[in-house]
Amino acid sequence: MNILVTGANGQLGSEIRDLADNFDNLNLIFKDLPDLDICNFLELEKFVDENKINSIINCAAYTAVDKAEEDSAIAQKVNSEGVLNLVKALKKTDGKLIHISTDYVFNGECFVPYKETDPVSPIGVYGDTKREGELSVIDSDIDGIVIRTSWLYSSYGNNFVKTMLRLGKDRDELGVIFDQVGTPTYAKDLALTCLRVLSNSKGNKISLKGKLYHFSNEGVASWYDFAKAIMQIGNVNCNVKPIETKDYPTPAKRPHFSVLNKSKVKNDFGIEIPYWKDSLEECLLKLKNK
Repeated sequence: MNILVTGANGQLGSEIRDLADNFDNLNLIFKDLPDLDICNFLELEKFVDENKINSIINCAAYTAVDKAEEDSAIAQKVNSEGVLNLVKALKKTDGKLIHISTDYVFNGECFVPYKETDPVSPIGVYGDTKREGELSVIDSDIDGIVIRTSWLYSSYGNNFVKTMLRLGKDRDELGVIFDQVGTPTYAKDLALTCLRVLSNSKGNKISLKGKLYHFSNEGVASWYDFAKAIMQIGNVNCNVKPIETKDYPTPAKRPHFSVLNKSKVKNDFGIEIPYWKDSLEECLLKLKNK
């Protein structure tokens, strides 16, 4: 199975690369800009054809939530048009697609974990464009699924964990939002799930066509809880104080509640999902040993 991993230098793509040796039955081909641009259909189609690609894990995305409010055209090109290009390129090969989406397709006004069947209502450009990308997969004829995730972090790239560690070492005190609740997701855990979906016999036996899944680590936390855990586990002596969203205004609105129900992905693929603090410990240990 020849699998193209787009956005290969990002958090999720990098974690998939680290796990590649554990999946000998998968021939993983890692590509990112400038080597391959999913927004250039002719270039993408040629690459898929020449390399006999029969599956794609799409990790490519425009994820700058605040900048998307100004750069809406770029966000739409990557998050929507680029995904449609992937769908069109795979039609010829009858291949599989795993497309990664976000909790930002919800408005955050719910108070129980979101199921895949819950109505969506994006509250910003980022969420709007990611929803358009979802529909490109869900409404297509290819064997493709969408996996929504939340609060992604890794030992790679720029993310909340690295920012907190850096600021915590430079400052005695930090204010972090406590009235936005969700679940941190270690990109390694999501990467492992993507590879298992494509490789295990159960994943290959069921049709992926048009299916939607939620994946995050287990448990619930606010950004404040997340920051406190980072400082404690990372042995950083910084006082973290809770603040409200109104005290930290941003160009893009954030959903106040982003907890995802993972029952469907666990039942369909027989996976166990780690608790968020356990995965955070693993990530921080990896960062320490880098």
